[in-house]
Amino acid sequence: MRIPGLGNAADNPKHGTPGDDPEHHPRARDGRAPNVMRIGEWVPMRQHRDEDEVDFAVVGTGAGGGTLACRLAEAGFSVVAFDAGPYFRPLEDFASDESHQSKLYWTDERIVDGENPLQMGSNNSGKAVGGSTVHYAMVALRFRPEWFKARTLMGYGADWPIDWREMWHYYDQVEDDLKISGPVNYPWGPHRRRYHRRAHEINAAAKVLARGAEAMGIDWTPTPLATISAPRGDAPPCVYRGFCTLGCSTNAKQSVLVTYLPRALKAGAEIRDLAMVGRIETSNGRATGVHYHREGRWRFQRAKNVVVAGYAIETPRLLLMSANREFPDGLANSSGLVGRNLMVQGNQAVWGVFNEEIRSYKGPPSLAISEHWNYDDKGSGPFAKDFFGGYSYMSQGPLPQLWANTQASAHGLWGEALVAEMQRYNHVAGLKVVSEYMPQERNRVTLSDVKDRYGLPVARITYSWCDNDKALNRHALKFLRQALEAAGGREIWDQGDDTCHLNGTARMGNDKRTSVVDADCRSWDIPNLWICDGSVFPTVGGVNPSLTIQAIALRTADRIFAARGA
Repeated sequence: MRIPGLGNAADNPKHGTPGDDPEHHPRARDGRAPNVMRIGEWVPMRQHRDEDEVDFAVVGTGAGGGTLACRLAEAGFSVVAFDAGPYFRPLEDFASDESHQSKLYWTDERIVDGENPLQMGSNNSGKAVGGSTVHYAMVALRFRPEWFKARTLMGYGADWPIDWREMWHYYDQVEDDLKISGPVNYPWGPHRRRYHRRAHEINAAAKVLARGAEAMGIDWTPTPLATISAPRGDAPPCVYRGFCTLGCSTNAKQSVLVTYLPRALKAGAEIRDLAMVGRIETSNGRATGVHYHREGRWRFQRAKNVVVAGYAIETPRLLLMSANREFPDGLANSSGLVGRNLMVQGNQAVWGVFNEEIRSYKGPPSLAISEHWNYDDKGSGPFAKDFFGGYSYMSQGPLPQLWANTQASAHGLWGEALVAEMQRYNHVAGLKVVSEYMPQERNRVTLSDVKDRYGLPVARITYSWCDNDKALNRHALKFLRQALEAAGGREIWDQGDDTCHLNGTARMGNDKRTSVVDADCRSWDIPNLWICDGSVFPTVGGVNPSLTIQAIALRTADRIFAARGA
């Protein structure tokens, strides 16, 4: 008898056998890969020899690379997808332990500098098959249409070379693929189809946001989330465990690991976990394959096309590390913009204490949202806008260890004072922004002289706020303080230096002199080199980027198909 979610011991080798350590030994090998939906089971996986010239070598299996690899394989291309991280089985490998789950983050050494050095790791980088979607907060938002022409219509940043109407079509596809749970009517932006699953019930922390928004006279709504509110195949609905940003152990979260990658395997893609790509080879102006480190040695996979999807730090790092006689400044870098225009998003928050119990850890961390300040370009009175761009803000659900660390770093609490403050943990609620910071060429990724364990140059990340970013921060914190107080909060304090997400560094555009790739995510300089992740963003918007990255990946696949048929 086969029970859903469990393997059959008679015909499936069990996870937990000697040597099955996903952080040190590859799992995707010997013609099989983990079945992430069932304990102990495997699925067949097509394999290629290094000397086989595959159609596509895809570097990275997150929102961009994993989604694109799936569509390429389903179209009949031979695909090998590489990821530096482990191939986790969520049902077996994920624990309700904040420290243990840090294994999901990219915590390799990176050097940060600038006037506002970035915190790297849990807030913006993933190292696992499935990429950052394995630990992301699942917030699934569309860009405001005007953002695709930010320079022309709104006077800042740069225009995207894509029309918003086309993107709306691809947003529909991603939302269908992930079965997004969301409200019947979304208050902002053009009409869209109904979400595929009902919105999740809001928790007490979300009700705090709702009370504050209504008191301030603005709209709010349950947040569209990529975690299902009704069963889907072997995936159960969300059980509101609250460990979403540390790995979903039930598979309710619709990460790339449990959605697009199983489809990719079924269509014939090969996934190589614990495979660190260190260099792209070129010859006669074309990419010929990738050098990668796996199982203790460097190897070379031949490929007709190469896709780089390592996100906004590792993508420019790889392009710069691949410099050679043909391309002495790095690949795809005739514009000199590889690594430049790094953008993060503001993640400032306000926190307060409430008389009633909140227990904000119950459920996904961002169950309610307002996008009012993404769509109101002027404001009024004390909240008149003196900056370009906008921000959304959401309810929050920090877990205990994270909250203790926040108290220690923000207020210097330790020992008995920290223990005493933690007694109020269940009465705390907060509001947190995702805000639009400006692209600046001075914010960039370069190569340092320090080498990592592979002998590769460590990335140097230089970041500074501009005056517009600072003005936005002031506006957001001022508004959130008043909203939280209107909701009944007291002892309100600001968390003013947090950031999230990573974009830019290989921007798309219509002019090869001012961009790295064209509208189809194809390098201007190397016709069989593609870049497909958040690094292609010309501007970052005031919403979480994952849905837009995946929509771009689907569009890129269609453009590749069209080029093949031309």
